[in-house]
Amino acid sequence: MKKIFAFIIFSQNFYAQEAPKYLFNDLYFADPSVHVFNNKIYIYPSHDIQTEVTDANNGGHFNMKDYHVLSLESPSHKAKDEGLILKLEDIPWAEKQLWAPDIAKKGKNYYFYFPAKDKNGIFRIGVASSKNPEGPFKAEREPIKGTYSIDPKVLEDNGKYYIYFGGLKGGQLQQYRNNVHSEKYPELGKDEKALLPKMAMLKNNMKELAEAPKDIQILDENGNLLKAGDQHRRFFEGVWVHQYNSKYYLSYSTGETHKLVYAIGDNPYGPFTFKGEILTPVVGWTTHHSIVEIDNKWYLFYHDSKNSGGKSYLRSLKVRELKYNDNGKIIPMNGQD
Repeated sequence: MKKIFAFIIFSQNFYAQEAPKYLFNDLYFADPSVHVFNNKIYIYPSHDIQTEVTDANNGGHFNMKDYHVLSLESPSHKAKDEGLILKLEDIPWAEKQLWAPDIAKKGKNYYFYFPAKDKNGIFRIGVASSKNPEGPFKAEREPIKGTYSIDPKVLEDNGKYYIYFGGLKGGQLQQYRNNVHSEKYPELGKDEKALLPKMAMLKNNMKELAEAPKDIQILDENGNLLKAGDQHRRFFEGVWVHQYNSKYYLSYSTGETHKLVYAIGDNPYGPFTFKGEILTPVVGWTTHHSIVEIDNKWYLFYHDSKNSGGKSYLRSLKVRELKYNDNGKIIPMNGQD
């Protein structure tokens, strides 16, 4: 009996987290990018809509057409919609699918990074700027040269800014090798090295890359690159980077296995060593998140599809406290809560 009782206690500690809460009830938002600007919490999500697209191949039913910004008094409050900040028709180069964005502040300016398909159906990453975190934002006439795929994330570190990006399947990352595009690259075998997210330093103007995109190496416990068939650990999409105790935490979605996982490194370029799971699968296909420190506590912002009855393209924002153990490992959470 003692052994059984000890196992139960361990299991409860493993997922012993406070219940998450929904942040917004009136519209469907997903892919939250959360930042604190001027002592105010802002959420920059994608905006899910009831789509007319019936062919769901490669994410075509995620046919978002604008971006809103939400504000939040605290993680215990409901979010407030501050309104539209950017529309598809105001982006000269973009044709459709405004997917997960991010934002960065430099000086007095705010730079909003977003993916969209261009007139040729290829995902690029664009940038728009504003003097106000609540926008409106004005998009550049062309996407950022040298970028591709989806899910931009910008990290500021010691006065330098780095952009991370990439997503498989609908995000088209599998169509690139050494930053060269082709739709004819063969699908990787399960024992081949997995495709990796990309990153590059940004120029001072925040609108151009200062270098060619590089692979972000994600290693197993033996220092080997993860394999394409390792679906419980290898990268799929939704990269986020944050710092904790002088370490860099790279977190991302595994895709087909629907997990949120993380790896740890010593600098923004990596390599990053896989450490474990953050969140088990949620209701709905996708997992995309932010990890943010607010008032000396850490929070996980993410989404699920419970409120739409499980429709993967109609998602709702959630938040819950995130905790670390004494060794700096994230205590895993149950995505079904």
